[in-house]
Amino acid sequence: MQLEDLVFEFNKVIVHPAFEETIREVSELSLSLPDFTPNVRYIPEEMLFSSGELVTPIDSIQKINMSAEEGADRLLNGRPVAAYDESIAKFASLEGIAYSTSHSFVFVSSSYYVPVNYLTFYFYTRSDELVKRSKHIRLSDDPEMDSKKDYIHDRIRFLEKVTPENSILLIDGPLIGGDVYTIMMRSIQSFHDKNIIPLFFVKNSSSNLVTDNIIELRKKYNSDMHWSYKFLRPGERTNFFVYRDRVNPLNAKVFCYLKAFELSPQRVEFHLDTYSKYGNLCDILMDLVYYLLIVQGSTSNPQVRPIAVAEMYARDTLGLVDIFSLMREAGITPTMNQVRFGG
Repeated sequence: MQLEDLVFEFNKVIVHPAFEETIREVSELSLSLPDFTPNVRYIPEEMLFSSGELVTPIDSIQKINMSAEEGADRLLNGRPVAAYDESIAKFASLEGIAYSTSHSFVFVSSSYYVPVNYLTFYFYTRSDELVKRSKHIRLSDDPEMDSKKDYIHDRIRFLEKVTPENSILLIDGPLIGGDVYTIMMRSIQSFHDKNIIPLFFVKNSSSNLVTDNIIELRKKYNSDMHWSYKFLRPGERTNFFVYRDRVNPLNAKVFCYLKAFELSPQRVEFHLDTYSKYGNLCDILMDLVYYLLIVQGSTSNPQVRPIAVAEMYARDTLGLVDIFSLMREAGITPTMNQVRFGG
């Protein structure tokens, strides 16, 4: 697909087909929303499988210098680069929980970013009576879990549809982050079929896979982030490590820790199958990641530039539909806290 086609095909906001109907149905139920928190990301805390293990470092424990120059050359002359992030607002009520999500994708050209965003809205309740009065409100014994499943399914379908072939896809968040994320693991092959290389970024983590499984490091550091911060200088990364679930070996990833600034490092990870298929590119991909961190140049929000741009589009797009105002116009009575803190 040519860039001109992307500008025409993307550069827009896609709204879930049931978005407006779901909002109308919720309005007709005359729900009150006692807890409104706009633009609050609702991504589950990272939680690695308890049955998992660090199998081995791919190489000996070492520091590897990265080259921003090589990374810049890869961006200009290599595969096209794209990025994904999301912004989620949560609405809690006595009758159920609603989530509005902006899935944000940007494609990087030599001079500008081409965006496309996908807006969704779901309402979950345990009440059979409320569900009987609607078409799109969802019956759920575990709204928190079901919302996560819908979120990850929407994310996968969206990325499979919009990500160009032969590209590098940068995704904010862990590849493995709890049982729901096994859905993402199962989708990796669909990206490989289009020759897409998905990379995942973790900025905050208390994981101790390395420090608990390397005898020389055990009990000496609070977490892998703590160890890698002390171990690395800016512009360096660790060797790659392999993590595999003992129960399901297909749930496996390769990762390293990367330090661009004198700040907490980041973890960059990808599926083991991705490493097996594109292992010869992994070193230069880390140079690309380093370059994109330097380009962003932010010490208050240190992340690769394309993801930072996707995040801005996600937040702005989420604000295009003011759910709070829609609820008020529908005659919903806010609680005192909602008036004070919800806008």
